[in-house]
Amino acid sequence: MGINECQFQFKHGRWNCSALGERTVFGKELKVGSKEAAFTYAIIAAGVAHAITAACTQGNLSDCSCDKEKQGFYGHANGWKWGGCSADIHYGLSFSKVFMDAREIKHSARTLMNLHNNEVGRKVLERHMRLECKCHGVSGSCTTRTCWMTLPKFRELGYILKDKYTNAVHVEPVKATRHKRPTFLKIKKPYSYRKPMDTDLVYIEKSPNYCEADPVTGSIGTQGRVCNKTLMHHPNGCDLMCCGRGYNTYQYSRVWQCNCKFFWCCYVKCNTCSERTEVYTCK
Repeated sequence: MGINECQFQFKHGRWNCSALGERTVFGKELKVGSKEAAFTYAIIAAGVAHAITAACTQGNLSDCSCDKEKQGFYGHANGWKWGGCSADIHYGLSFSKVFMDAREIKHSARTLMNLHNNEVGRKVLERHMRLECKCHGVSGSCTTRTCWMTLPKFRELGYILKDKYTNAVHVEPVKATRHKRPTFLKIKKPYSYRKPMDTDLVYIEKSPNYCEADPVTGSIGTQGRVCNKTLMHHPNGCDLMCCGRGYNTYQYSRVWQCNCKFFWCCYVKCNTCSERTEVYTCK
């Protein structure tokens, strides 16, 4: 789920995170502690929690089910009470924390960065849980309501984390004493020891140049990427996507069955339609 959302959010960007799905989730593309790595760790941590919570609610896992802690109690507003099947978000968050954070065993700046961004992804999910209610009453009236908590749409979380990616904070590690391991991250500014907010995505290294393929950083470059000739300043526009190298134009004809009609009895008659299309790819 997280990888698919990553692909959607960056489908028009130079960084093509679709390569993540071709190998391991945390492959070569994420060796650099960049903004892209920050987004990916956050979206996958949120995705794990979201998927586990949804599976619990649907009864697909034996170790969890609905969150029944509040069932039968009345809410703060008059006229409704807790009921139904509330999503057990706490179980999903706990599972994500164990699953995602367990691999961060080294004491390094990158570990602190990854753990921070994992937590940001989980916080975004937790803070955007939704209250849903069902009305009960005579003739469609809403005399009383039964309410429960549900998961937000994962696409909504993707948009939120993409905004946080745009405003990600550049940080650096701070060591307690000389030659010791880093203990926390601070915003990278001279004479400042201010920590980033717990809702900020953070990165420790600037993003590599995604214009050219680089096996060291994992960048696959933009050569061969489809671009839009008509969009001047859009990330998907040929000028920006192709990094000034220019683009190739390909023409092809598309043919399909159209204007189909059913005749009694019993056959379908269609016309053959075609159109000429141009596709632009980066040099």
